[in-house]
Amino acid sequence: MHTRSIDKSVTRRLFLSAVTALCTTLSLGACSKEENKAGAAASEGAAKASTAEAKADAPLKVGASPIPHADILRFVQEKLAEKEGLKLQIVEFTDYVQPNLALNDKQIDANFFQHVPYMEEFGKQRGIAMVSVAKVHIEPLGLYSKKVKALGDAPKGSIIAIPNDPTNAGRALHLLADNGLLTLKDGVPVNATVQDIATNPKGFKIKELEAAQLPRSLDDTSLSIVNGNYAIQVGLKPAKDALALEKGEGNPYANVLSVLKGQENEPRVQKLAKLLTSPEVKEFINKKYDGAVLAAF
Repeated sequence: MHTRSIDKSVTRRLFLSAVTALCTTLSLGACSKEENKAGAAASEGAAKASTAEAKADAPLKVGASPIPHADILRFVQEKLAEKEGLKLQIVEFTDYVQPNLALNDKQIDANFFQHVPYMEEFGKQRGIAMVSVAKVHIEPLGLYSKKVKALGDAPKGSIIAIPNDPTNAGRALHLLADNGLLTLKDGVPVNATVQDIATNPKGFKIKELEAAQLPRSLDDTSLSIVNGNYAIQVGLKPAKDALALEKGEGNPYANVLSVLKGQENEPRVQKLAKLLTSPEVKEFINKKYDGAVLAAF
């Protein structure tokens, strides 16, 4: 009996020792896992912080039409940006398609060339979610001609060229209607199309062209409606040379700083938005463009 008792006691102690050792091993393993998780989280946090810091210090790449958008951005770059700790890289585009495609492909961080109706229509067609961050200026559309001195002199059946993108085409048709060259159906919204023409007494032929081609079309048309930036680019002075000019007051077509949805609160974007709507930029626009470009803030 005594021997059995000793055997049982020894067995019990060995069992308890084994259990204790196992628990210790499991506990250390658990601690090790927790330590690994904590270490990984700390590393990830540090990496994110480092990335954010690097991004904040990187130049903000902004796509823009050469005139007046890139001009305005250069003024900000040279006169205002350094004080705000903002580095700008300006990428120029000569059409209205590539700046949004480049934004979607993240080749640039923002763009500055378009108004909201165009941005929304383009985004809908291409599946790109973009938002406006700040309204900066308005470029009134103008009716120009190399062949007639007054709108009433345009001969019957002559060609009138207008922009071919939906929103600017609508603007152009309303400008023609406002100046008595044709009429539109009642209640037609800003995005009118040639199908919305109600009467065309002189039988004008409406020719839709890419906006960038409109200044060149003046050699072949009686009248062409040219976007303000392209008019300035070829040396036209809208306030002086246009036979009719779109009104700036209450104009919904202010050109805006645009980004992909979700990027509107990015610190560099907010800094640029603040500078683009500053009193200094308003003064620059008023002095440089003499009414051909109007500040929208």
